[in-house]
Amino acid sequence: MSLQIIEGVSSYVKIPDGGKCLDVGCGSGALSIACAKKNPGAQIIGIDRWGKEYASFSKNLCESNSVAESVNDTSFRQEDACKLDFADETFDAVTSNYVYHNISSKDRQAILLETLRTLKKGGTFAIHDIMSKAKYGDMESFVEKLKNMGYEEVKLVDTTNGMFMSKCESTWMALTGSAILMGRK
Repeated sequence: MSLQIIEGVSSYVKIPDGGKCLDVGCGSGALSIACAKKNPGAQIIGIDRWGKEYASFSKNLCESNSVAESVNDTSFRQEDACKLDFADETFDAVTSNYVYHNISSKDRQAILLETLRTLKKGGTFAIHDIMSKAKYGDMESFVEKLKNMGYEEVKLVDTTNGMFMSKCESTWMALTGSAILMGRK
């Protein structure tokens, strides 16, 4: 299922030749690598905090996985998703997979806005997570907020309806509420 999810999320990431993509919470580098494969000629920057809770993941692992997959246009660095060290409108695409629900926060929508701040006008985003009301608040209102801010084609799509997994699988894997937030700035 992990491969299906990574391939599914990366299929929504469109980066122009010479463009740059930010993958927030890259873990082992799987989504960064998948985005690089689907967007040759683009630069993918994967960031993570690689804390002790996820000790099996590291920058070295990401780099080794990129080499193993024959991907050259990736780089990895330690960063905090809550306060990104990138200027506004740096990236042509931003993406993430199952990250934000792991961040202790009372306002995960603010973390999403921090990520989207780094997206260039016309850039695309694909952020997949457990976007339940308990974790994120009212995401339908957030979609409308993004549209009112000028974002286009913004959608919140349930990925537990057969898109990436079945309802039964999402319950069994504790992934109920999984959805992908996508659109263009």
